[in-house]
Amino acid sequence: MNAIQIIGLGAGDMDQLPLGIYRKLTGNKANVYVRTEDHPVIEELKKEGVTFTAFDEVYEAHDHFEAVYEDITARLMEAAAEGDILYAVPGHPMLAERTVQLLLQKEKEGSISVRVLGGKSYLDDLYTALKIDPIEGMQFIDGTAFDRNMLHYTNHIIFCQVYDEMIASDVKLQLLEDLPPEYPVTVVTAAGSSDETLTTVPLEELDRTVELNNLTSVYIPPVEKEVLNHQFFRLREVIKALRGPDGCPWDRKQTHESLRKYLIEEAYEVIDAINRQDDDDLAEELGDVLLQVMLHSQIGEDEGYFTVDDVIRSITDKMIRRHPHVFQDVDVESADEVVTNWDEIKKQEKGESPESLLDDIPTSFPALLQAEEIQRKAAKVGFDWKEPAPIWEKVKEEWQEFNEAFQEDDPAKMENELGDLLFAIVNLARYYKINAETALNGTNEKFRTRFKYIEASVKQTGNTLENCTLEELDSYWNEAKKQYKGEI
Repeated sequence: MNAIQIIGLGAGDMDQLPLGIYRKLTGNKANVYVRTEDHPVIEELKKEGVTFTAFDEVYEAHDHFEAVYEDITARLMEAAAEGDILYAVPGHPMLAERTVQLLLQKEKEGSISVRVLGGKSYLDDLYTALKIDPIEGMQFIDGTAFDRNMLHYTNHIIFCQVYDEMIASDVKLQLLEDLPPEYPVTVVTAAGSSDETLTTVPLEELDRTVELNNLTSVYIPPVEKEVLNHQFFRLREVIKALRGPDGCPWDRKQTHESLRKYLIEEAYEVIDAINRQDDDDLAEELGDVLLQVMLHSQIGEDEGYFTVDDVIRSITDKMIRRHPHVFQDVDVESADEVVTNWDEIKKQEKGESPESLLDDIPTSFPALLQAEEIQRKAAKVGFDWKEPAPIWEKVKEEWQEFNEAFQEDDPAKMENELGDLLFAIVNLARYYKINAETALNGTNEKFRTRFKYIEASVKQTGNTLENCTLEELDSYWNEAKKQYKGEI
C-alpha cells in the first residue's frame, strides 16, 4: 500500500524548521505537496531546489472550508495512488490541521498508509511570546469554526486561523456576547520568528486596527468571574456559597418543604409577566424560578441525594427520549401525534401502571387546572361527551341543584353543589377548547382594571369609596365598561 508522509513546516522562518524536517524536504526535491504556498519557508526552500505542488487554487473553488479540505484530501489520495508522496503543512501536522485528520480517517478505513513525521508547533513560541503557562488551563480554538458556548473564559484562550477581517469579526461578535467591548485581547503574528509582533487592543477593535494573516493568533487572557455572572457556573457557585458554612443564615436553614410556597409564588409571577407581555420582567421572574431550582438542587447535594447535574441530565435524557421524531428516525404528521407519542413513551418509562389513570395528576394543582386534567385523562378512554348539548344540560342541572341547596339554606351542601357546577363549567370550556384558568384570570384582570377606574373616578370627586352608594359605584362601573370596551 502506498504511503503519504506528512511533515510540518513550522510556524515561521527557516530558523524554526527542525533539522530532520529540513533534510527530509531537501532530500525530496522532485515534488512535495503543500496545502498552501503562503508560508515563509517555501520561497527559501525553492531556492534550494525543492519544488512544490500547492492547493491554493482549491480555496477559490469552494465556499466552505470543509469542502476545501475534503477536496485537498481527495487530490492527495489520487496522487498517492501513483506512489508514495510527501505532504507538507504549516506548523505541526497534528495541530489544527483538518486535512491531516481526514487523511488519518482514510487510513482507519484502510484506504492509505499515513506516516506523520512531525514538525515544530508554533505553540511553544506563542507561550513564550505571551509569557503564559498552559498548565493554568488553556483552550486552543479554531477561529473559523467554534461556538461560544464551548469557551471557558477562566482559562487562557488562543484562537488560531484568524487570518482575515471576516473571521476576526465573527470571533469578536461572539466574544462580545460574553465580554465587555473594552476587554483587552492580544493579536500575535509570526510567533518566534524575526517578524513576531504582539498587539493588544480592546475587543471591539479586533477586526479594525490590526493587520491579520495566516500566521495570526488571537489571545484572550483569563476573565475575572465577576464579568461572567451571566454564565451557569457562576450561579451554581453563588448558591453553593449562600448555603455554605459562611453563607446566608436564611438560605442555610431552608429545606425542600420550607421552599415549596416560594416555587409556587415565583411560577405565578412568571405567568403575570407573560400576561403583561413584559419581556424584561419575564426574564427576571424566570430567574427567580431558576433560583428555586438551584436552591432545591443544592439542598439535594448538601444532603447527598442528587445534584443539579442529575437534574439537568434527567431532563435532557427525557427530552431526547420523548422526541424520537427529532433525535431518531420517527416520522410524525402533526402536533397531536407528537403528544400521542409522548404519552406512550411516558407510559413505557413509568413501567408499572398506576392503580388509577388519575394518579399522576398532582393534587397540588390549582383546582381549575386539576379539574381540566382529570377530565382530559378520562376523555382519553372514552369517558366524555362527544356533543355539547349534554354538557349544557349538565351545567343547568348542577345550577339547579346549587339553587335548591341555597333554598334549603344548607352551606355545606351549597359548597358541594357549587363545586359540581364549577366542574361542569370546566368541562364545557374544555369542549370549546377554552382554558378555564386562563379565562378566569382574564376576567379577574378585567375586574381589576374597571375597579381601578372606579377608585380613580371617586378620588377625583374628593369622596371615598365607603361613602358612595351602590348606585354611584355601579354608574362608575358602567363608565369603565364603555371606557375599556374592546380592550379588556
